[in-house]
Amino acid sequence: MSQAPLPSEIQLHKHSRKLELVYGDEHYLLSAEFLRVHSPSAEVQGHGPGQEVLQVQKEKVGMKATSVSKTPEEFMEDNNTTHFGFKQVPTEEKARHVAEVFHSVAGRYDLMNDLMSMGIHRLWKRFTLHNSNVRRGAKVLDIAGGTGDLTAKFADMVGPTGKVVLADINASMLNVGRDRLTDLGKAGNIEYVQANAEALPFPDNTFDCITIAFGLRNVTDKDKALASMLRVLKPGGKLMVLEFSQPASWLTPIYDTYSFKVLPALGKLFTNDAESYRYLAESIRMHPDQSSLKLMMEEAGFERVDFINMSAGIVALHSGYKF
Repeated sequence: MSQAPLPSEIQLHKHSRKLELVYGDEHYLLSAEFLRVHSPSAEVQGHGPGQEVLQVQKEKVGMKATSVSKTPEEFMEDNNTTHFGFKQVPTEEKARHVAEVFHSVAGRYDLMNDLMSMGIHRLWKRFTLHNSNVRRGAKVLDIAGGTGDLTAKFADMVGPTGKVVLADINASMLNVGRDRLTDLGKAGNIEYVQANAEALPFPDNTFDCITIAFGLRNVTDKDKALASMLRVLKPGGKLMVLEFSQPASWLTPIYDTYSFKVLPALGKLFTNDAESYRYLAESIRMHPDQSSLKLMMEEAGFERVDFINMSAGIVALHSGYKF
């Protein structure tokens, strides 16, 4: 039996807990648990908060032991690459790739959400609104606001003396959101801004509440985006991140089958666009899990950070405050 080829490089991404195996020009991403559970040749050990070291036993693998304690962003900066789903792409090209996906699905974005969540996304968003504690007269920033589901409700909550800013990096999504809210008669206290979450174009200490629903996983530099959100949030203000996350282990096989088999097929059937739905499923797997995102928010400077799992962890609502 021929021996499997050895990777030329192994990297451990701290926040996403993904192992990257490099074979020449090809990159493969695996769960960190895969190597620990399925191979006797390596183990992952923790060395202090947020620090992992991948120790490869030389006598069994034939490679020099490698220590990695970089964040994904540091690793990507060194290699000038980032992930787009399961693919590695040049960092400067990810925004274009993501834009192409959302240009493709913008007209049927609500249908996409229904297919991805089987309609439950409306309950997840309602729970987010309930936990926002937004009052009349407040200023709210809805990042990656899409078709304006949250913006429409926030506009009612803040009243005529408040303001809601729907921000999205994608012009197609922003146009769909503006048209939809106009058709609903929502006007007067809503503004629309095309903006990158990594460099929000607002003064310091502007908003009482910031939400980003199902958008953070598409951001190239999440740490930079969180820092930008902290900057424009008022002292005492609240950030809420609603995002697909890591489901309970008993649900994972069913969830994976639905994500990678059923969802692309539904995308092909209803929108003739299987690839966009495949990317969305892959982007969820590359997003930091609940504890990792909590740590990222704390490292960005947010306080009293916590999260609530919904639907057995398929989605998590993270919240943090600026003091």
